[in-house]
Amino acid sequence: MTDPQTEFDTPWKDAIEHYFQEFIAFFFPQAYSQIDWKREIEFLDKELQQVVRDAELGKRLVDKLVKLYRQNGEEAWVLVHIEIQSQEESEFAQRMFVYNYRIYDRYKRTVASLAILGDDSANWRPNQFGYQLFGCEVGFKFPVIKLLDYKQNWQELELNSNPFATVVMAHIKAQETRSDRHQRKEWKLALTRRLYEQGYQRQDVINLFSFIDWVMSLPEELEQEFWQQLREFQEEQRMPYITSIERIGIKKGIEQSQEQMKQVLIESLELGLDLKFGSVGLNLLQEISLIQNVELLREIQKLLKITNTVEELIRQIALKTIKFRLEQKFGSVGLNLLPEISEIQNVELLREIQEGLERVNTVEELRQFFLRD
Repeated sequence: MTDPQTEFDTPWKDAIEHYFQEFIAFFFPQAYSQIDWKREIEFLDKELQQVVRDAELGKRLVDKLVKLYRQNGEEAWVLVHIEIQSQEESEFAQRMFVYNYRIYDRYKRTVASLAILGDDSANWRPNQFGYQLFGCEVGFKFPVIKLLDYKQNWQELELNSNPFATVVMAHIKAQETRSDRHQRKEWKLALTRRLYEQGYQRQDVINLFSFIDWVMSLPEELEQEFWQQLREFQEEQRMPYITSIERIGIKKGIEQSQEQMKQVLIESLELGLDLKFGSVGLNLLQEISLIQNVELLREIQKLLKITNTVEELIRQIALKTIKFRLEQKFGSVGLNLLPEISEIQNVELLREIQEGLERVNTVEELRQFFLRD
């Protein structure tokens, strides 16, 4: 069963570009009332890329820099950052601070930095950065929205016609159903039906379904079941908004964006391997380049920062790959094997386990053949 990994970056970026006014209204209503929405907004992608390059913090795929105008006519810039990873990031607040002052320093514009946290850690809520030395003090605070909090207001989300109510619902259910793709299919169908029930226009249905389809990926067999049920529903409603043509277009867009993200990550890893380990590290690049999973490549980026030897990096990459494949094939049950596997120091044995995962059909088979004493 082919089971694609959930990926959030690009769909969030696309949703913000399609519905920026609704985005601010939904998450930051106080800011919304101060903005003159009669005047055109402008996405400053080139300006942001230059700032990111200057800051040497890596290319961020979900940052959006927007130029707009306040009600008093004053120009203002807004930096939106979406952090969707499932793990906490210790440098998050520092990066928010660096981007803010870099933009001000380069362009001399006042900047409001806004953060959306889409991880599943209830206690991780960074909202400030600062330091003090010899009587000098620097402080930076920014508003933070935690998507996890919206679980408590699910009924309100269901009644809310703002497109970002749909976005948040899909994001939450995609996270909740990581290990249960059958339940994910049911939620994907329910959220798609809701688009019609909310009375969205055809293009809005297509835009929002594109987000749902992207973050709630399914194995091929369940995907076929989903499309059959959706076709039946559209026939009942006599509203065939999402046709095979739109489906092909959405799929191609997903594939192209994933390939672009993969290339960015590979280039970043190449630079990191060279800087940290030289030519010895670059020997790993060919094997890493074969990895198709964007999320796994991001995990390898994190490993590169914390490992001190090439040998340990190789072992940690093998463990991460096994973890991804275990979850893909067996769900949360498969992850129960990780503590045992993590004790293995022999890299060749870890690689055997990786290969064995393609052949075995049950968790017990895997334990019997590869984890016996």
